[in-house]
Amino acid sequence: MTLAGDDPALLEIAAESALQLGDDAGAADCLQRLVALDPSDAPACNNLGIALERLGHPDAAEAAYRQSLAHQPDAAGTHSNLGVLLTDLHREAEAEACFRQALALQPDFARARMNLGQLLLAQGRFTEGWPLHEGRLTEHADPASGPDPIAAAGLRHWQGEALAGKSIIVLPEQGLGDEIQFCRYLPWLKARGAAQVTLVCRPSQTALLQTLAGPDTVISQADALPRLAAHDYWTVLLSLPLHAGTTLETIPADVPYLHPDPARVARLAPLLAGNGLKVGLVWRGNPLHSNDAERSLPGLEVLAPLWAIPGVRFFSLQKDAGPLPPGLPLTDLAPAIADFADSAALLSRLDLLISIDSAPAHLAGALGVPCWLLLPARKTDWRWLHGRDDSPWYPGMRLFRQTQRGDWREPVGKLVETLMASKPTRSADEQDQMGRSTEPC
Repeated sequence: MTLAGDDPALLEIAAESALQLGDDAGAADCLQRLVALDPSDAPACNNLGIALERLGHPDAAEAAYRQSLAHQPDAAGTHSNLGVLLTDLHREAEAEACFRQALALQPDFARARMNLGQLLLAQGRFTEGWPLHEGRLTEHADPASGPDPIAAAGLRHWQGEALAGKSIIVLPEQGLGDEIQFCRYLPWLKARGAAQVTLVCRPSQTALLQTLAGPDTVISQADALPRLAAHDYWTVLLSLPLHAGTTLETIPADVPYLHPDPARVARLAPLLAGNGLKVGLVWRGNPLHSNDAERSLPGLEVLAPLWAIPGVRFFSLQKDAGPLPPGLPLTDLAPAIADFADSAALLSRLDLLISIDSAPAHLAGALGVPCWLLLPARKTDWRWLHGRDDSPWYPGMRLFRQTQRGDWREPVGKLVETLMASKPTRSADEQDQMGRSTEPC
């Protein structure tokens, strides 16, 4: 970045390139020089705040955002950026005010709507939060993806209209865990009288989601395009809670709503044969996830205190982990997992899953398998709400939260203490019943 010298135009180009490439330190260097040349450069101050926030300097980032707003108070984007930072700092009332100011300045600002919606949802304020959360559909739209096949097929975006005699196709969005969490709404959707409910899912989940009550047909994304025109409406999974009018008290939390395939259970159960408490482990998520550096454990060694607990057998369900370190009391089940139906069969034979915030945790919850979830202090997902150690979405789930960013010692220590004290077990009858039935309970 030294080639930019003190030329404002070159510094601006260099900073923008660095931000896009993820070189936050390089971007911050250019932007600090740019702001030194012109402290009233509001866009540069805003971008400096973004870079400093990514680098883990929240106080300096806040100062940069406020300096930007001092010179450009009508910048809706900067108000929203400051709101995101304040949310991460748990200054929620101030964050809410920032998002509302952004929307007052720009009512159609999809990102601010989404950000405010997620803040309200995390607080349990679902009635206002769900409609605002629809802003994600605009914010995450890809204008470069070409013609919209849904519009080309003549489908209407379902907004809660009567479905009697109509057909509707439900599309996936966001992550694999989102699909598992929100597919629970398909029975509710079918009960509205639709003649045909089609659920589209990722290929790795097709066999699993075919055990779900509600949809008449479950198909893979690869097979969806030619089926679109046969439907009247389309919607996405995460919009269903809005149309169902879901509140904290009315979350459909009857589990299990997904079920293991008995044939797969019979084939895979010998991998877990033997006595002792059977505990599964997942310590990393998809590295492409925007918050993966915060939610995933830096390494398996973080869980080392578990190895000293007597009478417990540990099983890795971690995909793409590579060879496990030798000498650990840990059986690697990953080679036996081809898709989520295999994961479901293995989970059904466990007493407990310990996981970071990733799809296997949602799968355990949907199967009714106890799950203890490790959550990061920074950018904790809205669905786990604030200040709770349980989840209204999954009755068998317990939450162990970081109190300091990056420090997993405290939540892992509490988890170890809890495991030593309680050692949750499911009876053989419970496990056998789970493996025998693919019908919803």
